[in-house]
Amino acid sequence: MPLENLNNVHYTAAEKTAVGTALTALETALTAKLRNLSADERRKYGSINEQNKLVVNKALDYRNNQPGLSSPDVDWTEYQNDYDSRVFIQAAMARLQNLLDGLDNNRILHDNDNYQAALTDYGFSQYKAGTKAAGFESKVKDIAQFFNKSSSTPTTPA
Repeated sequence: MPLENLNNVHYTAAEKTAVGTALTALETALTAKLRNLSADERRKYGSINEQNKLVVNKALDYRNNQPGLSSPDVDWTEYQNDYDSRVFIQAAMARLQNLLDGLDNNRILHDNDNYQAALTDYGFSQYKAGTKAAGFESKVKDIAQFFNKSSSTPTTPA
């Protein structure tokens, strides 16, 4: 028998409202700074790889420790601002990714709970349809369309 109610911790209306409010505040705080890149722009600018991040870090290290060796053609204030923004964004993304992973895991458990309960309900409906109880034959037929025709019983997804 499959495990049921893998996650029976649910969100209250107040918690849902708090999350929605926090997300709205986050969107409001970030929207003015966000930029949409086309597919071509994403390919053109891409993401610097780890080796190139070392170049960026080393140039900044030299700028901070031996500024006389730095090019006068570089706007070092802008360089530092870009660097600080990147560090901030990377940290924010890591925190958001942790939240996304947790939410995704939470959703998976709730989905599984719903699916297992739906299978229990379907089995009950099959039983009741076998007793000729009114309405159950059409319910079974309606739900049966979602299952593989070659199998007589529904299968649980992996």
